[in-house]
Amino acid sequence: MMGKQIHLNGFVQNSPSPHSTGLWKHEKNHSRYHNRLSYWVDVAQTLEKGKFDAVFIADVLGTYSVYQNSYKPAVKNAVQIPAHDPLLPISAMALATKHIGFAVTISTTYAQPYALARQLSTLDHLTEGRIGWNIVTSYLESEAINLGLKSRLPHDLRYERADEFLDVVYKLWEHSWEDDAVTLDIAQDAFADPDKVHEINHEGAFFSVPGPHIVEPSPQRTPVLFQAGASPKGKRFAAKHAEAVFTKHHSLDALKIYSNDIRTLAKEYGRNPDDIKIFPLVLPIVGSTEEEAIAKYEELKSHVSYEGTLALLSGHTGIDFSTYNPDDYIVDMETQAMQGNLDLYGKDPNKKWTLREAVLNHGLGNGTVKFIGTPEQIADKLEQWATEGDVDGFNIAFAYSPGTFREFVDYVVPELQKRGIYRKEYEAGTLRENLFGKGHVYLPDNHHAKKLSLAVK
Repeated sequence: MMGKQIHLNGFVQNSPSPHSTGLWKHEKNHSRYHNRLSYWVDVAQTLEKGKFDAVFIADVLGTYSVYQNSYKPAVKNAVQIPAHDPLLPISAMALATKHIGFAVTISTTYAQPYALARQLSTLDHLTEGRIGWNIVTSYLESEAINLGLKSRLPHDLRYERADEFLDVVYKLWEHSWEDDAVTLDIAQDAFADPDKVHEINHEGAFFSVPGPHIVEPSPQRTPVLFQAGASPKGKRFAAKHAEAVFTKHHSLDALKIYSNDIRTLAKEYGRNPDDIKIFPLVLPIVGSTEEEAIAKYEELKSHVSYEGTLALLSGHTGIDFSTYNPDDYIVDMETQAMQGNLDLYGKDPNKKWTLREAVLNHGLGNGTVKFIGTPEQIADKLEQWATEGDVDGFNIAFAYSPGTFREFVDYVVPELQKRGIYRKEYEAGTLRENLFGKGHVYLPDNHHAKKLSLAVK
């Protein structure tokens, strides 16, 4: 009997060492070449060799300037700056691969739904149905200021805007063009039947979008919807909209609580709890022996920038930690930035974290759990967390890219396959089918997007 099937995404960002601060210095880290298409093709082909579901591309639109009220520590230490556009490498990666998907991060706070619907429909066409969207609401004050606001929108208001934003794009993707609108009728000189292309006439608190959508239905219509809500409002948003949630924990106990919350909330929205795939972030450090893996971990830590990680953690949490004593404990607080990153340390059921401990942890793999050991030991941990934590797979972080991915693909993936808990071949052609099974090309009928209707004028 086969065990629970695990899914995997590769966690990247268009930046030199985005999730392991200071590791741009490591001799094996090629992500300083993130400004070259050859780098992205290498990453995509490496992950596709390992039968990963998707390249998961994180993004921010501003600088980490909470620490010391300055962007300069972030610039000095390459703290997700430079930050290049996440959309632009996708076409090149798609051309060089056949199966792997691409989940791209775009903010509902700063994008416009009409334009974003066009971008993602276009990419879904070009990739033949391999696009996902990681929906974020953005948390950096610097993003807000540079994108025309006087200050960052309050946390709950960002989610209210996001909720309406999604209603708009759902109407464009799911309801504007009928399935048979494109006729290619040469005899009638008609590319499409205009009576089957509809305005959406959306009028709301944040958006007024008459439509219609200016792209014909793409292979998936709606891209696979990823989200990473960790606050109460964020988890409710994920339970309503997300097909996959990205989360970050360093204890199995905390992960169990999160998974239970998401699945319970999904039922409240009339969804099957299994309609949402849960992907915690993991940084694997692989060695031929446990001792070798531990030595590698210690060596990687030596490259971490303490100041850069303080800037990253301050930006993630919205708290300027330059005013804190390194031996102060991080306590449970509310933040208008990323609640999940603060809760990692303030709400850990197993440990009280000092600032110094949090920084040393956060600098490698963005603060997430590290699985350190032989391929067998790492496979054991993945299997345990998938089963006991009630999750569906993992976003795999890197210390150095694409080397961390290559080691995982070469040594851990065969161990997972041997155990019968990981695919040996892709199931289908689209990202949604590879996640949910062949034939699951579109959003299920119980999803909120399917229940919307157009305002006819």
